[in-house]
Amino acid sequence: MDGFDQLKQTSGFMSLEAAEDVSCPKNLHPNDDIYISKAVLPNGKRISLLKTLLSSACERNCYYCPFRAGRDFRRATFRPEVLANTYMALYNAGITQGIFLSSGVIGGGIRTQDLLIDAVEILRFKLGYRGYLHLKVMPGIEKDQVYRSMQLADRISVNLEAPNTLRLQKLAPHKQFIDELIKPLRWIDQIRRTRRPQKGWNGRWPSSVTQFVVGGVGESDLELLTTTEHLYRELRLNRSYFSAFRPFPDTPMSNQPAESRQRQHRLYQASFLLRDYGFDTEELPINIDGNLPQDIDPKLAYAKKNLVGQPVEINLADRHELLRVPGIGPKAAQAIITNRRKDRLRSLGDLGRIGINTMRVAPFILMDGRLPARQLSFW
Repeated sequence: MDGFDQLKQTSGFMSLEAAEDVSCPKNLHPNDDIYISKAVLPNGKRISLLKTLLSSACERNCYYCPFRAGRDFRRATFRPEVLANTYMALYNAGITQGIFLSSGVIGGGIRTQDLLIDAVEILRFKLGYRGYLHLKVMPGIEKDQVYRSMQLADRISVNLEAPNTLRLQKLAPHKQFIDELIKPLRWIDQIRRTRRPQKGWNGRWPSSVTQFVVGGVGESDLELLTTTEHLYRELRLNRSYFSAFRPFPDTPMSNQPAESRQRQHRLYQASFLLRDYGFDTEELPINIDGNLPQDIDPKLAYAKKNLVGQPVEINLADRHELLRVPGIGPKAAQAIITNRRKDRLRSLGDLGRIGINTMRVAPFILMDGRLPARQLSFW
């Protein structure tokens, strides 16, 4: 089996691994079944991303995973040099512009990470690849392996899968939440805080992300978002990804219903409020069952509850207060602060001229102590 035949078995694992914002995979080689994903990087750049596994064999028996040990399907394992050369053939042909490299666990997390590092070192130093590379961290690896991975990658991920020990035991009983998953995230943060960024790839440390499986074991949105908030605040995680559970045949969870994409969407929205808008979990519109309402944007739900009776004075509010108004994000908040230093903002027209969505903000603000004049909506 050559490298391209192996990619048939290992590429296109869309919902199983944390990655960039990804659309549906595009099959660029119909005869080979090699899938290239359209991805949006943290800097907003769009690229064609190959998502592949070093090995689709795995010794772990995670209940939701199609690669779980004992499941009957055709598997493939790359040698590091074969994977590196196969990817470079795609890259040099202009078919892909980046790679996300993960693996099933084969011979333990430490050995598997060594093989991943070997593949990346061949790419970087033997084949001269300087493009985008997202590298998965295996459960249970050593700190030196985390450090070496951070020296090679643009992004690094440790997938928690569940928000706490109790939920992980029901989802992936052979994984250890603290020792195998949280500990590497702590090491990543410690390395970024204590070692010079010039030691990282291209002179900077990689961003760090995680992923949760949503709806697999009865976890609430509050559980997921509480853990996410901790990761953002304490470990400086760059992003949490949420993957709505979907069942696979021949797994212990094959008869469980799939989770809705709408729930996944609302979790992303709430996660961005925690990361970019200064919200904390106590401010989020969590229902009594611990979940977000599905029929409304969480920021709009917050504003309807808290700002209708106490609108935000646009000419006096600080950044923290401005970011609670629907239609005002970090860039818009800065634009308001910058422009009102020159002159007071007196009308919705003034806001519109600096790029603010006036229809969204109008119900929740005051301008010089008055509700702004606006055309009422009949819908």
